[in-house]
Amino acid sequence: MRTLSTTLALALAALPAAAQHAGHASPAPGDTVRYVAISAGNAAGQELVWRDADGTLHSRMEYNDRGRGPSIHTRTRVDGRGFPVLIEAEGVNYYKVPVRERFELRDGRAVWENSADRGDRPVSGPAWYASMDASVESSLLPRALLAQPDRSLPLLPEGRVRIEPGTELRVSAGGRTQTVRQYAIHGFGFQPYRLWLDENLDFFASGGDWLAFVRQGWEGALPELFAADQAAEAAWGAQMGSTLAHRPAGPVVFRNANLFDAETGRSRPGTTVVVSGNRIQAVGPDGSVAVPEGAQVIDAAGKALLPGLFDMHVHLGLVDGPMHLAAGVTSVRDLANDTVVFPQVAREWNAGTKVGPRVVVMAGFIDGSGPFTGPTGLRADTPEQGRAHVNWYADHGYTHVKLYSSLKPELVPVIVEEAHRRGMRVSGHIPEGMTAEQAVRAGFDEVQHANMLVLNFLSDTLDTRTPQRFSGPAQEAALLDLQSPRVQAFVALLRERGTVLDPTLNAFEQLFTARQGEVDPVLAAIANRLPPTVQRGLRGGGLPVPEGMDQRYRDSFRALLNLTAMLHRAGVPIVPGTDAMPGFALHHELELYEQAGIPANEVLQIATLGSARVAKREADLGSIAPGKLADIILVDGNPMEHVTQIRNVELVMKDGVIYRPDELWTAVGVAPR
Repeated sequence: MRTLSTTLALALAALPAAAQHAGHASPAPGDTVRYVAISAGNAAGQELVWRDADGTLHSRMEYNDRGRGPSIHTRTRVDGRGFPVLIEAEGVNYYKVPVRERFELRDGRAVWENSADRGDRPVSGPAWYASMDASVESSLLPRALLAQPDRSLPLLPEGRVRIEPGTELRVSAGGRTQTVRQYAIHGFGFQPYRLWLDENLDFFASGGDWLAFVRQGWEGALPELFAADQAAEAAWGAQMGSTLAHRPAGPVVFRNANLFDAETGRSRPGTTVVVSGNRIQAVGPDGSVAVPEGAQVIDAAGKALLPGLFDMHVHLGLVDGPMHLAAGVTSVRDLANDTVVFPQVAREWNAGTKVGPRVVVMAGFIDGSGPFTGPTGLRADTPEQGRAHVNWYADHGYTHVKLYSSLKPELVPVIVEEAHRRGMRVSGHIPEGMTAEQAVRAGFDEVQHANMLVLNFLSDTLDTRTPQRFSGPAQEAALLDLQSPRVQAFVALLRERGTVLDPTLNAFEQLFTARQGEVDPVLAAIANRLPPTVQRGLRGGGLPVPEGMDQRYRDSFRALLNLTAMLHRAGVPIVPGTDAMPGFALHHELELYEQAGIPANEVLQIATLGSARVAKREADLGSIAPGKLADIILVDGNPMEHVTQIRNVELVMKDGVIYRPDELWTAVGVAPR
């Protein structure tokens, strides 16, 4: 259900490579098997698979995601068991950075090199090489796993994968019918990767509404396959909900806590908090608050007790639920998702029947048509369509509208007027052909991503529908004089209008400063806790860096930090959004605010009560006070002094239910803290 963000390479690291990449090569022969890439119901690319006379398998795959997208040609030779003994791949990755991968297994020794790592080790038994850049034919791994007695294999360089058969369907399309079976492969990431094979165990389809690959001519079967995948995910989520939520039998009391007062930004050591049901009943100094009879008493031992954190820019998937909660994120704002499955998941998280944060805002997504249109939501090319889409979202419980890059600028005032009439907030990317200043004057309540503010001052020849909205600021932000009259006038406009900024700084640290072969700085602190294949994906790098521009890109990221701190000091509201890996990225986003120069206690106010106010939920959330909902986290340390200690979450309470982070992390394949 989730849409893809600037951390696409990370998300795809959890999938087998055949679901990730595309490529160019000489024309394929006539017996080629063709797969179509479908994004939000539209063709977005293809994969071609064929075999040479000598048995060499070829895969050529590519797709387009708003001007981004990989293009990879892979050649694979297999042994008699169907295991690859030679893989050679070349092309460009999602950010158009050239990549080349080679793997060879000869005389009991495996040797490999790719954009993430290189290695050389002996192999004494069956093992599967987890490719990083190659698009190895998708049937090979399932066949190999199903042939093993325990349906599992060790991975090279490390890890283990296993396969579980799932539901069987009889699907029809174009007057044809065939039987396909769902399979779930565990071990590549935080949740099972599901794919469909036909009766001959040949690859048939995989993916979801954001991006799917399906055998050409069978596109009509995708809705039925999506529904079955979603049912399997729902069952997986329900099983977690029944084992990971600890529901108190009576009141819960925290005592001897160092309470963070989100109203004042100060610490209140020696505090007792009483929770009854899903509400906070009493807060006061130790010894001054009555402890209800039969209450579960938790001795905080002087540790920090804070309101649950907010992540104000997410695109949620089911696996994100336990990851957010484990990190102390109890409230989120979803800024674009599918309109069928996700609202039901949000209701289940809010009701506590599945493990996940409180979804305080669902944003409806509106873009215009064109080659770079966003892969989700409703498209508006006329005023009538714009108004209709706003009203559809409002009628279905959405309280926010997010606009995107391909929307016609002249439609912005129309949509803003209708959204405000329905009591909805408006935010988003700045549409192509419009400046941030024009968008704010047209009624934007908020701007997503710090690069959108920098683009306000750059050349109007940049096509901001494309990756130029990243590369332009990467090359020019360092040269922007933040004290110039033009910048200061824009800051004054933002302050005057109360326009909120959702900077997603971690996304730009990854884009501007991550380099191939080095661990992504956003997740470096916790990389060793992640599943092995995800760890390798953290070394894929960010944007392509022109020769001689390495330091400029790093300086431009520092400029985004300086801009964020300047806006905060000027009184422009900031909310912490990540658009990245759940939980962990929010911790780092807050660290970046402190690195920018915002005091730790003010950073915590931004992530709690400040976000609750922007979400219009401050009456119930954002601080620990009598009558408010019991969303509380216990942290080992004092993040009020050094915000990085927010990583040390020991206990999470959401809606009065207790969750233990170590249990949540373990459930999604992450090593406990």
